[in-house]
Amino acid sequence: MKKLMLMAALAVFGFTNVNAQDDTSGGQTSEGKWLIEANTGNQMLGTTGLYFSSSDGSSSYNIGLDGGYFIMDDLAIKAGLGYGGYSPDEGDSTSAFSYRLGAKYYFNSMIPVTVDLTGASGDGAENYAGETPLWLGVGAGYAWFISDNVSIEPGLRYNVSLNEDYTDEGVLQFNVGFALHF
Repeated sequence: MKKLMLMAALAVFGFTNVNAQDDTSGGQTSEGKWLIEANTGNQMLGTTGLYFSSSDGSSSYNIGLDGGYFIMDDLAIKAGLGYGGYSPDEGDSTSAFSYRLGAKYYFNSMIPVTVDLTGASGDGAENYAGETPLWLGVGAGYAWFISDNVSIEPGLRYNVSLNEDYTDEGVLQFNVGFALHF
């Protein structure tokens, strides 16, 4: 976990230095800018979000980040990675890696709409039939820029399972995202 946090800190430092060399473009969602975000998560999904829960001696957690690059004004291509686990009161702990690939478009540079594919793999990702999750997610929210480089982005997201052997249920979730724009 310490290595993951160190890698995240180095990535933020690297993106900051790259952007500091050329800061001639306009707003936070302009072409050529970078985006790094952390979102609240949902333990049912393979997630690149952040969460922790504990109940009756069992606990589950996830840590992850998404990053993106604006290929044109207001449109970012994104990728994310996450790592999580479950520790029951009794029995063996499990863990899983999660990934996300997608796009994020900011209408009027402040209303983000996302479309992405999210999945997970590892001993903690499989259901009882040995299937792993794969979700298509669509979300929308509002980007509240609290400074030139930081936004808080609350929003709603709906995830549709693409693997009916894993689950045939969709998941609606409320997220709060925290984004850095460089």
